[in-house]
Amino acid sequence: MMQSISAEEMEALAVNVLASLPEPFSEYCRDIVLHVEDFATPEQLASVGMVDRWELSGLYEGRPLPERSVWESGEMPPRIWLFRMPLVAEMRSTKVTFEALVRHVVIHEAGHHFGFSDEEMHALEDQVLQRKSRDCGRMRTSRG
Repeated sequence: MMQSISAEEMEALAVNVLASLPEPFSEYCRDIVLHVEDFATPEQLASVGMVDRWELSGLYEGRPLPERSVWESGEMPPRIWLFRMPLVAEMRSTKVTFEALVRHVVIHEAGHHFGFSDEEMHALEDQVLQRKSRDCGRMRTSRG
């Protein structure tokens, strides 16, 4: 089992997760900027009512799509932040794969982009997993 992962590897996983979202979701995620840092800043923690930097594994910053207007301009692009060290610690303590943790956090944060409820975020994650399972099945069949 992988015990650590670089910021670059984590970003690559996150990019793949966003690309694996079904349409039309993936289309609306193209403007999201991904950032990977070891920990959230004190300001980021305070924005979600947290103090312990080990507790926050991801953060969405931006205006959710349902709250946007075509008349707005000049805003920073939406951002998803992934915090590497809390995710590595969670992987070690839960034995969940790093890919699964990153997928869960990225989909959760992308859900904020769409203004989704937790239930809708879980449904989107289920769609991604079903699609991944179908794609793996096709690869096994085509190799024969």
